[in-house]
Amino acid sequence: MNIDCSRNEQRPILERVAMFRTLIVEDHAVFRHSLNEMLSANFPLMDIAEASNGKDALAQLDTFEPDLVFMDINLQDKNGLSLTKSIKTDYANTTVIIMTLYDFPEYRQAALNAGASHFIPKDDFSEKRVLSLVKSVIENNAKQAH
Repeated sequence: MNIDCSRNEQRPILERVAMFRTLIVEDHAVFRHSLNEMLSANFPLMDIAEASNGKDALAQLDTFEPDLVFMDINLQDKNGLSLTKSIKTDYANTTVIIMTLYDFPEYRQAALNAGASHFIPKDDFSEKRVLSLVKSVIENNAKQAH
């Protein structure tokens, strides 16, 4: 799985992953840790941070500067949609994936309106789907960097 960065240069996905930062914003500890473990097992060089609430997520944005954010839509202290809007305002190139237990069309539309790139209901949160999506985001970021 290589991407042409120029005519003669190809960078393998492992090299791109080593420069890739992911922030998981989720108030449910078991779900957050499980997602972290899944990503770590499949992308061992990926830099992954966690935030259990919106306040922690905002504090990490400036120092961690994630390429990808997995954002729970309902957090205890903040709304994931408003956080997504803030992230996309200040970090336009950051990809945000909204996660929710509620697969309602109005939630999906609100997520897209807030600037989220993807919307995944938690009951459809399979490892295959998540890994495929993350690989796609990594490849798209590599294309934009060149």
